Amino acid sequence: MKFFPTPKKKWIVYFVILFTFLLALEIYLRFYWGFCDNVLMMANDKYEYIAQPNQHRFRFRNHIDINSYSQRSAEPDSSSFIILGLGDSVIGGGVMVDQDSLATERLSRSLSLHLGRKVQVLNVGAGSWGPDNCYAYVKENGDFTAKIAFLLVSSHDAFDNMDFKPVIDKVNRYESSQYKLALWELFKKYALPRLKGKFGVFEAPPGAKGKTFNSGFLNLATYFKSKGVPFFIFLHPDQDELKSREFNYMGKEIIHFCDSMKIPLYLQPFNSLSEEDYRGIIHMNNSGQEKMAANLFPILYQYADSLIKHHE
Repeated sequence: MKFFPTPKKKWIVYFVILFTFLLALEIYLRFYWGFCDNVLMMANDKYEYIAQPNQHRFRFRNHIDINSYSQRSAEPDSSSFIILGLGDSVIGGGVMVDQDSLATERLSRSLSLHLGRKVQVLNVGAGSWGPDNCYAYVKENGDFTAKIAFLLVSSHDAFDNMDFKPVIDKVNRYESSQYKLALWELFKKYALPRLKGKFGVFEAPPGAKGKTFNSGFLNLATYFKSKGVPFFIFLHPDQDELKSREFNYMGKEIIHFCDSMKIPLYLQPFNSLSEEDYRGIIHMNNSGQEKMAANLFPILYQYADSLIKHHE
């Protein structure tokens, strides 16, 4: 005699199948893609927000290490030749760039090799920081006895001033605690914003937040000059600038300011990059980070080699 499940038993079977599928997806999202293991942030009354200290994350198949000073670096080593790299999420890399692929990590390795001593390029930055955030961080935490310092910026940083609008636990990417369920994180943080985008809610390209030129440019230059530490600014183009082969009006403001204030400025060459090196309008992927490191290397090597020879 054939067995035909009753309607009630059918629903039990369907429930078990659905539950098993969702459980398998939850495990897959957690252990393969690193959901519920996001880089956590915290508010700060001096520089708005920053990554929480002492984090070791695995996110989207990439490793992210945050030290006790909220830098995306190993702990500062006082026996090393320290270079302080400052910026925003471009230098920070984000969760889509593996720790070893960061420009700062690549530079630490290549400079150590060519200079014959341990060099550590510290990575200080957070998403949407401006130069004033960087200066506030240095004022509060010091310069870690850096021998050289540089600020990596994009054109929009010219007018990207701190406003202290609350973002922790209010804006995606600024969570202070982990999601409890990977499935909920997938929906709320990724699927829902894309659905909104489909219906006309798009993220605008970075633009000027005001009319006041960011004070951090001059404050950082003045600070490191008073310490006798070589300092320079490195201007990185976004995709639109790469296509036009010209920095926009905000980038030109940075160029003009640095020229008038005699602050060393280096422009990342347009012909050193391609659209394939970007993820989004501004951020670099692994190949972009590699090319950024390649462009920074001769600048840092020249400064470091000169300092080392001067003190020998």
